[in-house]
Amino acid sequence: MNNLLICGGAGYIGSHCLRVLRDTGYNCIVYDNLSEGHRQAVRGFPLEVGELSDTALLADTIRKYQVDSVLHFAAFALVGVSMHKPIEYYQNNIAGTASLLDAMCRTGVKRIVFSSTCATYGENVPVPITEDVPQNPCNPYGESKLAVEKLLQRCDDAYGIKSVALRYFNAAGAMPDGSIGEDHKLETHLIPLVLREALRNEGKLKVFGTDYQTKDGSCVRDYIHVLDLAVAHLQALRYLECGGVTDCFNLGTGVGSSVFELINTAREITGIDIKYRKDDRREGDPATLVAAFDKARNILGWNPEHSNLHTIISDAWAWHKTHPNGFEEELLGKQPPSSTDSDNTYAR
Repeated sequence: MNNLLICGGAGYIGSHCLRVLRDTGYNCIVYDNLSEGHRQAVRGFPLEVGELSDTALLADTIRKYQVDSVLHFAAFALVGVSMHKPIEYYQNNIAGTASLLDAMCRTGVKRIVFSSTCATYGENVPVPITEDVPQNPCNPYGESKLAVEKLLQRCDDAYGIKSVALRYFNAAGAMPDGSIGEDHKLETHLIPLVLREALRNEGKLKVFGTDYQTKDGSCVRDYIHVLDLAVAHLQALRYLECGGVTDCFNLGTGVGSSVFELINTAREITGIDIKYRKDDRREGDPATLVAAFDKARNILGWNPEHSNLHTIISDAWAWHKTHPNGFEEELLGKQPPSSTDSDNTYAR
Protein backbone atom coordinates (compact mmCIF):
# COMPACT_ATOMS: atom_id res chain seq x y z
CA MET A 1 0.00 0.00 0.00
CA ASN A 2 2.93 2.37 0.72
CA ASN A 3 0.92 4.50 3.16
CA LEU A 4 3.11 6.60 5.47
CA LEU A 5 2.26 8.50 8.64
CA ILE A 6 4.48 11.59 8.83
CA CYS A 7 4.47 12.89 12.41
CA GLY A 8 5.55 16.52 12.42
CA GLY A 9 5.10 16.62 8.65
CA ALA A 10 4.06 20.28 8.61
CA GLY A 11 7.45 21.35 9.96
CA TYR A 12 10.57 22.38 8.08
CA ILE A 13 12.22 19.04 7.35
CA GLY A 14 9.02 17.00 7.37
CA SER A 15 7.33 19.13 4.70
CA HIS A 16 10.32 18.74 2.38
CA CYS A 17 10.37 14.98 2.93
CA LEU A 18 6.68 14.81 2.05
CA ARG A 19 7.34 15.98 -1.47
CA VAL A 20 10.22 13.59 -2.12
CA LEU A 21 8.22 10.66 -0.78
CA ARG A 22 5.12 11.59 -2.78
CA ASP A 23 7.15 11.92 -5.95
CA THR A 24 8.48 8.38 -5.48
CA GLY A 25 5.03 6.81 -5.10
CA TYR A 26 4.22 6.96 -1.38
CA ASN A 27 0.90 8.11 0.06
CA CYS A 28 1.75 10.52 2.88
CA ILE A 29 -0.56 11.37 5.78
CA VAL A 30 0.53 14.27 7.96
CA TYR A 31 -0.02 14.19 11.73
CA ASP A 32 0.86 17.52 13.36
CA ASN A 33 -0.41 19.77 16.13
CA LEU A 34 0.63 22.85 14.09
CA SER A 35 2.38 24.43 17.08
CA GLU A 36 5.49 24.94 14.95
CA GLY A 37 4.41 23.54 11.58
CA HIS A 38 2.41 25.34 8.91
CA ARG A 39 -0.82 24.24 7.30
CA GLN A 40 0.27 25.98 4.09
CA ALA A 41 3.36 23.75 3.89
CA VAL A 42 1.21 20.59 3.57
CA ARG A 43 -1.46 21.86 1.22
CA GLY A 44 -2.62 18.93 -0.93
CA PHE A 45 -1.75 16.27 1.66
CA PRO A 46 -4.16 14.64 4.15
CA LEU A 47 -3.68 16.37 7.51
CA GLU A 48 -4.77 15.08 10.91
CA VAL A 49 -4.32 17.71 13.63
CA GLY A 50 -3.49 16.16 16.98
CA GLU A 51 -1.02 15.82 19.82
CA LEU A 52 1.71 13.20 19.92
CA SER A 53 0.53 12.34 23.42
CA ASP A 54 -2.91 11.30 22.09
CA THR A 55 -2.22 7.59 21.64
CA ALA A 56 -5.82 6.76 20.80
CA LEU A 57 -6.01 9.37 18.02
CA LEU A 58 -2.69 8.18 16.63
CA ALA A 59 -3.92 4.58 16.57
CA ASP A 60 -7.22 5.64 14.96
CA THR A 61 -5.30 7.60 12.31
CA ILE A 62 -3.06 4.62 11.56
CA ARG A 63 -6.12 2.38 11.13
CA LYS A 64 -8.04 4.98 9.11
CA TYR A 65 -5.30 5.31 6.50
CA GLN A 66 -3.98 1.72 6.76
CA VAL A 67 -0.50 3.00 7.54
CA ASP A 68 2.47 0.74 6.79
CA SER A 69 5.36 2.80 8.19
CA VAL A 70 6.00 5.94 10.26
CA LEU A 71 8.41 8.85 9.85
CA HIS A 72 8.81 10.78 13.08
CA PHE A 73 9.88 14.46 13.00
CA ALA A 74 7.69 15.80 15.82
CA ALA A 75 9.84 17.23 18.61
CA PHE A 76 10.86 20.34 20.48
CA ALA A 77 14.26 21.21 19.04
CA LEU A 78 15.74 24.38 20.58
CA VAL A 79 18.86 23.67 22.60
CA GLY A 80 18.75 26.92 24.56
CA VAL A 81 15.09 26.57 25.47
CA SER A 82 15.68 22.99 26.58
CA MET A 83 18.13 24.22 29.22
CA HIS A 84 15.36 26.30 30.83
CA LYS A 85 12.45 23.91 30.19
CA PRO A 86 13.83 20.38 30.56
CA ILE A 87 10.54 18.90 31.80
CA GLU A 88 8.71 20.09 28.69
CA TYR A 89 11.41 18.62 26.45
CA TYR A 90 11.38 15.27 28.22
CA GLN A 91 7.59 15.11 28.21
CA ASN A 92 7.19 16.05 24.56
CA ASN A 93 10.16 14.32 22.99
CA ILE A 94 10.41 11.16 25.07
CA ALA A 95 6.87 10.58 26.40
CA GLY A 96 5.41 11.74 23.07
CA THR A 97 7.49 9.21 21.18
CA ALA A 98 6.50 6.51 23.67
CA SER A 99 2.87 7.35 22.87
CA LEU A 100 3.56 7.02 19.15
CA LEU A 101 5.30 3.67 19.64
CA ASP A 102 2.38 2.50 21.78
CA ALA A 103 0.00 3.34 18.93
CA MET A 104 2.25 1.41 16.53
CA CYS A 105 2.17 -1.61 18.85
CA ARG A 106 -1.64 -1.46 19.04
CA THR A 107 -1.96 -1.39 15.25
CA GLY A 108 0.87 -3.72 14.23
CA VAL A 109 3.06 -1.15 12.44
CA LYS A 110 6.66 -2.37 12.53
CA ARG A 111 8.78 0.31 10.83
CA ILE A 112 9.79 3.82 11.91
CA VAL A 113 12.38 6.34 10.71
CA PHE A 114 13.33 8.73 13.51
CA SER A 115 14.68 12.27 13.25
CA SER A 116 17.63 12.33 15.66
CA THR A 117 20.54 14.75 15.99
CA CYS A 118 24.28 15.16 16.29
CA ALA A 119 23.50 16.80 19.67
CA THR A 120 23.49 13.28 21.13
CA TYR A 121 27.31 13.27 20.88
CA GLY A 122 27.98 16.26 23.11
CA GLU A 123 31.21 18.25 23.31
CA ASN A 124 34.93 17.48 22.89
CA VAL A 125 34.42 14.74 20.32
CA PRO A 126 36.90 13.72 17.60
CA VAL A 127 36.28 15.19 14.14
CA PRO A 128 34.96 13.92 11.80
CA ILE A 129 32.35 12.34 14.07
CA THR A 130 31.50 8.70 13.41
CA GLU A 131 28.50 6.78 14.75
CA ASP A 132 30.64 4.87 17.26
CA VAL A 133 31.77 8.03 19.08
CA PRO A 134 30.43 7.81 22.67
CA GLN A 135 27.20 9.73 23.10
CA ASN A 136 27.31 12.20 25.95
CA PRO A 137 24.81 15.01 25.28
CA CYS A 138 25.26 18.26 27.20
CA ASN A 139 21.69 19.60 27.05
CA PRO A 140 18.16 18.26 27.60
CA TYR A 141 17.38 18.37 23.88
CA GLY A 142 20.24 16.00 23.05
CA GLU A 143 19.43 13.86 26.08
CA SER A 144 15.81 13.50 24.96
CA LYS A 145 16.86 12.38 21.48
CA LEU A 146 19.36 9.88 22.87
CA ALA A 147 16.68 8.50 25.20
CA VAL A 148 14.41 7.93 22.20
CA GLU A 149 17.20 6.14 20.33
CA LYS A 150 17.55 3.79 23.32
CA LEU A 151 13.77 3.35 23.50
CA LEU A 152 13.68 2.39 19.82
CA GLN A 153 16.23 -0.34 20.42
CA ARG A 154 14.16 -1.64 23.35
CA CYS A 155 11.03 -1.64 21.19
CA ASP A 156 12.85 -3.75 18.62
CA ASP A 157 13.89 -6.20 21.34
CA ALA A 158 10.41 -6.36 22.88
CA TYR A 159 8.00 -5.85 19.97
CA GLY A 160 9.98 -6.34 16.77
CA ILE A 161 9.63 -2.70 15.68
CA LYS A 162 12.52 -1.94 13.33
CA SER A 163 13.87 1.59 13.25
CA VAL A 164 16.45 3.88 11.72
CA ALA A 165 17.68 6.91 13.68
CA LEU A 166 19.10 9.63 11.44
CA ARG A 167 21.48 11.97 13.26
CA TYR A 168 21.35 15.29 11.45
CA PHE A 169 24.09 17.83 11.50
CA ASN A 170 23.07 21.38 10.39
CA ALA A 171 19.96 21.20 8.21
CA ALA A 172 19.63 24.14 5.83
CA GLY A 173 18.33 25.28 2.44
CA ALA A 174 14.90 25.03 0.85
CA MET A 175 13.13 23.45 -2.10
CA PRO A 176 15.03 24.60 -5.20
CA ASP A 177 11.86 26.04 -6.77
CA GLY A 178 11.30 28.32 -3.75
CA SER A 179 7.88 26.80 -3.01
CA ILE A 180 8.57 25.98 0.65
CA GLY A 181 11.38 26.74 3.05
CA GLU A 182 12.41 27.41 6.60
CA ASP A 183 9.99 29.38 8.78
CA HIS A 184 10.36 29.02 12.55
CA LYS A 185 8.51 31.11 15.11
CA LEU A 186 11.74 31.47 17.06
CA GLU A 187 14.56 31.33 14.55
CA THR A 188 17.96 30.19 15.82
CA HIS A 189 19.50 28.75 12.64
CA LEU A 190 22.36 30.69 11.15
CA ILE A 191 21.48 30.77 7.44
CA PRO A 192 17.93 32.14 7.78
CA LEU A 193 19.19 34.68 10.29
CA VAL A 194 21.91 35.85 7.92
CA LEU A 195 19.37 36.14 5.10
CA ARG A 196 16.93 37.95 7.38
CA GLU A 197 19.65 40.51 8.04
CA ALA A 198 20.17 40.82 4.28
CA LEU A 199 16.45 41.57 3.84
CA ARG A 200 15.88 43.84 6.83
CA ASN A 201 19.23 45.45 7.63
CA GLU A 202 18.35 45.49 11.34
CA GLY A 203 21.92 45.30 12.65
CA LYS A 204 21.08 42.33 14.86
CA LEU A 205 23.34 39.64 13.44
CA LYS A 206 25.96 38.51 15.95
CA VAL A 207 28.95 36.23 15.53
CA PHE A 208 29.57 34.49 18.83
CA GLY A 209 33.27 33.75 19.18
CA THR A 210 36.02 34.83 16.81
CA ASP A 211 39.01 33.32 18.59
CA TYR A 212 38.44 29.59 18.05
CA GLN A 213 41.26 27.39 16.75
CA THR A 214 39.71 27.26 13.28
CA LYS A 215 40.68 28.60 9.86
CA ASP A 216 39.34 32.09 10.56
CA GLY A 217 38.54 32.06 14.29
CA SER A 218 34.80 31.43 13.94
CA CYS A 219 32.91 28.17 14.57
CA VAL A 220 32.85 25.53 11.85
CA ARG A 221 29.73 23.47 11.14
CA ASP A 222 28.63 20.81 8.66
CA TYR A 223 25.64 22.14 6.66
CA ILE A 224 23.38 19.68 4.83
CA HIS A 225 20.71 20.58 2.30
CA VAL A 226 17.19 19.73 3.44
CA LEU A 227 16.58 18.01 0.09
CA ASP A 228 19.50 15.65 0.79
CA LEU A 229 17.96 14.96 4.20
CA ALA A 230 14.68 14.11 2.51
CA VAL A 231 16.38 11.63 0.18
CA ALA A 232 18.09 10.04 3.19
CA HIS A 233 14.69 9.40 4.79
CA LEU A 234 13.48 7.78 1.59
CA GLN A 235 16.53 5.52 1.49
CA ALA A 236 16.23 4.67 5.20
CA LEU A 237 12.60 3.71 4.67
CA ARG A 238 13.48 1.49 1.73
CA TYR A 239 16.23 -0.08 3.81
CA LEU A 240 13.68 -1.08 6.46
CA GLU A 241 11.20 -2.27 3.84
CA CYS A 242 13.90 -4.61 2.51
CA GLY A 243 14.44 -6.17 5.93
CA GLY A 244 17.09 -3.86 7.36
CA VAL A 245 17.89 -4.05 11.06
CA THR A 246 17.54 -1.29 13.64
CA ASP A 247 20.47 1.11 13.20
CA CYS A 248 21.66 4.73 13.32
CA PHE A 249 23.32 6.93 10.69
CA ASN A 250 24.99 10.33 10.60
CA LEU A 251 23.72 12.75 7.96
CA GLY A 252 26.34 15.33 7.08
CA THR A 253 28.75 16.12 4.29
CA GLY A 254 32.18 15.68 5.85
CA VAL A 255 32.92 19.31 4.99
CA GLY A 256 32.88 22.15 7.49
CA SER A 257 32.09 25.79 6.76
CA SER A 258 32.91 28.62 9.13
CA VAL A 259 30.52 31.39 10.15
CA PHE A 260 32.55 33.96 8.24
CA GLU A 261 32.65 31.77 5.11
CA LEU A 262 28.88 31.45 5.29
CA ILE A 263 28.34 35.20 5.66
CA ASN A 264 30.69 35.95 2.76
CA THR A 265 28.92 33.41 0.55
CA ALA A 266 25.56 34.97 1.44
CA ARG A 267 26.94 38.41 0.52
CA GLU A 268 28.02 37.05 -2.87
CA ILE A 269 24.64 35.43 -3.58
CA THR A 270 22.42 38.26 -2.36
CA GLY A 271 24.59 41.13 -3.58
CA ILE A 272 24.08 42.74 -0.15
CA ASP A 273 26.84 43.76 2.26
CA ILE A 274 25.46 41.87 5.25
CA LYS A 275 26.59 43.46 8.52
CA TYR A 276 27.35 41.63 11.76
CA ARG A 277 28.68 42.30 15.24
CA LYS A 278 31.34 40.28 17.00
CA ASP A 279 30.46 38.93 20.43
CA ASP A 280 31.93 36.62 23.05
CA ARG A 281 31.82 32.86 22.78
CA ARG A 282 28.74 31.11 24.05
CA GLU A 283 29.17 28.40 26.63
CA GLY A 284 28.93 24.94 25.11
CA ASP A 285 29.71 25.89 21.50
CA PRO A 286 32.35 23.48 20.15
CA ALA A 287 34.83 24.93 17.70
CA THR A 288 34.15 22.33 14.98
CA LEU A 289 31.37 19.82 14.29
CA VAL A 290 31.75 17.80 11.10
CA ALA A 291 30.21 14.42 10.27
CA ALA A 292 31.62 11.25 8.85
CA PHE A 293 28.84 9.80 6.67
CA ASP A 294 30.56 6.68 5.31
CA LYS A 295 28.07 4.41 7.06
CA ALA A 296 25.04 6.05 5.41
CA ARG A 297 26.79 5.93 2.05
CA ASN A 298 27.82 2.28 2.37
CA ILE A 299 24.59 0.86 3.83
CA LEU A 300 21.83 3.20 2.64
CA GLY A 301 23.47 4.20 -0.62
CA TRP A 302 23.11 7.84 0.36
CA ASN A 303 25.28 10.66 -0.90
CA PRO A 304 24.63 14.39 -0.38
CA GLU A 305 24.26 15.90 -3.86
CA HIS A 306 22.94 19.40 -3.08
CA SER A 307 24.94 20.29 0.01
CA ASN A 308 27.67 22.62 -1.17
CA LEU A 309 27.37 25.94 0.64
CA HIS A 310 26.60 27.99 -2.48
CA THR A 311 23.63 25.77 -3.46
CA ILE A 312 22.27 25.69 0.09
CA ILE A 313 22.30 29.46 0.47
CA SER A 314 21.04 30.08 -3.08
CA ASP A 315 18.01 27.85 -2.50
CA ALA A 316 17.37 29.38 0.93
CA TRP A 317 17.57 32.88 -0.59
CA ALA A 318 15.04 31.96 -3.30
CA TRP A 319 12.59 31.17 -0.49
CA HIS A 320 13.35 34.05 1.88
CA LYS A 321 13.40 36.84 -0.68
CA THR A 322 9.91 35.90 -1.93
CA HIS A 323 8.59 35.05 1.54
CA PRO A 324 10.19 37.66 3.84
CA ASN A 325 7.53 36.90 6.45
CA GLY A 326 7.55 33.15 5.81
CA PHE A 327 4.24 31.40 5.30
CA GLU A 328 2.49 34.43 6.76
CA GLU A 329 2.49 35.91 3.24
CA GLU A 330 0.16 33.15 2.07
CA LEU A 331 -1.84 33.06 5.29
CA LEU A 332 -2.74 36.74 4.89
CA GLY A 333 -3.43 36.34 1.19
CA LYS A 334 -0.50 38.53 0.22
CA GLN A 335 1.42 38.19 -3.00
CA PRO A 336 5.16 37.69 -2.48
CA PRO A 337 7.11 40.80 -3.48
CA SER A 338 8.88 40.74 -6.82
CA SER A 339 12.65 40.61 -6.91
CA THR A 340 15.17 41.24 -9.63
CA ASP A 341 17.99 39.24 -8.09
CA SER A 342 18.58 35.71 -8.34
CA ASP A 343 14.63 39.21 18.56
CA ASN A 344 18.37 38.52 18.93
CA THR A 345 20.03 37.03 15.95
CA TYR A 346 22.56 34.32 16.58
CA ALA A 347 25.48 33.26 14.44
CA ARG A 348 27.98 30.60 15.33
